[in-house]
Amino acid sequence: MSTPGHLVWRLSLKWRVAVDRALAPMGLTHAQYVFLSSLAGLERAGAAPSQRELADETGLEPLYVSKLARSLDAGGLVERTRDPADTRTVRLALTARGREVVEPAIATVAELLDRLLAPLGGRRGERTKALTRELTVLLDTPLNP
Repeated sequence: MSTPGHLVWRLSLKWRVAVDRALAPMGLTHAQYVFLSSLAGLERAGAAPSQRELADETGLEPLYVSKLARSLDAGGLVERTRDPADTRTVRLALTARGREVVEPAIATVAELLDRLLAPLGGRRGERTKALTRELTVLLDTPLNP
């Protein structure tokens, strides 16, 4: 019998592997996708996030976001600039090439998500909404004392 923690871990692993495989032809990993799609979403909302803000948005470790930012900058997908008000802060922006890469990736992952959530009634199904609410409660629950 599986515990909820084990099932969450297995589902997370299944999702990450599926996204990695789906995005491999585009030259992206799951982590790069999370970075780029989150940055695209923040930009659509009018933000020019710092690396720290993007780390908070994605749940990735700040050091890992910094490493991804350097790599994606070197690949021409992201531009990193120092914040003039605080030179310790690095601001992030998608380049034109970054937008060209991330938009089809977002569509690919959306199709994958549709397949995953089909048994629950799809992305807008009541069971999916309930699952989303429950997962949010768990994510908001502190584990560290």
